[in-house]
Amino acid sequence: MMGEGDPQKQLWSYQVNLDKRVRSDHPLRRINETLELDFVRREVAKFYGTKGNVSEDPVVIMKMMLLLFLDNVRSERELMRIIPERLDYLWFLGYGLDDTVPNHSVLSKARKRWGQEVFVALFSRVVVQCVRAGLVEGTKIHADSSLVDANASLNSVHELDAATLEQIRQACREQTEKLEEADTKKNEADDDQDPDMSGPGPRTEINQKYQSNTDPEATLVRQHGFKTRPRYKNHRVVDAAHGVITAVHTTTGRINESHELMELVDQHQANTAIAAQTIVADCKYGTIENYIVCQKRKLRTHMADLLGSSPGSGRRDGIYPESMFRYQPKSDTFLCPDGQVMKPRRLHSRRLTWEYVTKRGVCLKCHLRKFCTRSRTGRTMRRHRDQKLLDRARRQANTKQAKLDRKRRQHLIERSFADASNLHGFKRARWRGLIKQSIQDLLIAAVQNLRKLIAAMHNGSENSYLALIDALFSFLQAFTTLLTTDLPFHTRSTSSLAAVDSCQHTHKSRRSGNRPSCGDPF
Repeated sequence: MMGEGDPQKQLWSYQVNLDKRVRSDHPLRRINETLELDFVRREVAKFYGTKGNVSEDPVVIMKMMLLLFLDNVRSERELMRIIPERLDYLWFLGYGLDDTVPNHSVLSKARKRWGQEVFVALFSRVVVQCVRAGLVEGTKIHADSSLVDANASLNSVHELDAATLEQIRQACREQTEKLEEADTKKNEADDDQDPDMSGPGPRTEINQKYQSNTDPEATLVRQHGFKTRPRYKNHRVVDAAHGVITAVHTTTGRINESHELMELVDQHQANTAIAAQTIVADCKYGTIENYIVCQKRKLRTHMADLLGSSPGSGRRDGIYPESMFRYQPKSDTFLCPDGQVMKPRRLHSRRLTWEYVTKRGVCLKCHLRKFCTRSRTGRTMRRHRDQKLLDRARRQANTKQAKLDRKRRQHLIERSFADASNLHGFKRARWRGLIKQSIQDLLIAAVQNLRKLIAAMHNGSENSYLALIDALFSFLQAFTTLLTTDLPFHTRSTSSLAAVDSCQHTHKSRRSGNRPSCGDPF
């Protein structure tokens, strides 16, 4: 008989147990069992007083922020609207059916009050759990960065007034003097060596003249194939074993990736308590400075060489390459293609390179001059003060294993960024400001690691189940052999043999992949 629903609404609900309404393998149930968030109360206790209105539980606020990125909810307002409609959300947050959901401003006030320290602690704790679960090998890491569009349109960018421009220029001058990273002009008249590979500072010329009124901390960056717009940059380290994110750092869009490498390495070691031994990265990180620093820290440099991958200047077309100048270690001189000796002249204070030149007038009279240099003063060779370390780093970067690692990097860390973009809204900033963008990146990385951790635990339980089946199958096989060899045929138990045959059939079906599915955790 066909049934018909009762249109009368239930006026009261008694003894509704949300715990029974959430399935045992629900992702939120696994997160709740895996992630311990009581530390949040201790971290943020200093931001609350002892009198006044009682705030929302900080643990609940942190869970709301995780839900915001776990399911890529469009906005905080949208999250508060759908929480009462989702029984799993209510159960995860510890609410009942009749509890009142707080206003969306609770989340923005909490971020402003807490800062980013508690989110750094959250990310670090998730990494530690991944280490304990055996998902982090730690010695080989992959580094890369990706641009994130700021929550500001290009229409919000306006030219700065003269007073603001002067303030920014003064701040830039002070910063460059402090860090001793003043930019030098490329392709000088007497410069036949490598161009200066140091990247742009915090603000380039365009960012000294223009600024977004909506998000002043975002800098203008032009990405390949896209227009210039305000952006931030996310730097991350991914472990080579299972793709766990072990380090995250957020900067403005104009920061050079190579300048952030050592900070990422230090953060990886602090989070995992494992010292990295090999760094895999593309040519953006293969600078002279990074090569030498890595060698001094006993790190294998499987990073592509920036000098070898960057296109040469037109001034060098048709002239002799550096390989035609032979270095003589005993005399610390170079021998040019014409057989002339080039001796060291001076040490560049910032580049830390020695300049080698011939005697005055030798290059001007040389018959190979048009093939050797276009400089008015003659050819100049440069050799770094730590050239031995640099040569060793470049040999490591050109090994077969290094090339295989860089090829694997293309789908390992790029897949990590793609997963964050497709599932967690990584490519667009939700909030404005560098600190808030850093909070977003930390939450997304923590969610990605949580998914890997829960999936590994789920697969681990299945593997334990299969191991138990294998042990039982081996026992029954031994029992069958014992019955066959030691007892007469008429005393064998037909029921036991039937049980063995049944177990064999079940074991084969399970090993062939026909076991019942427990569902994908995500």
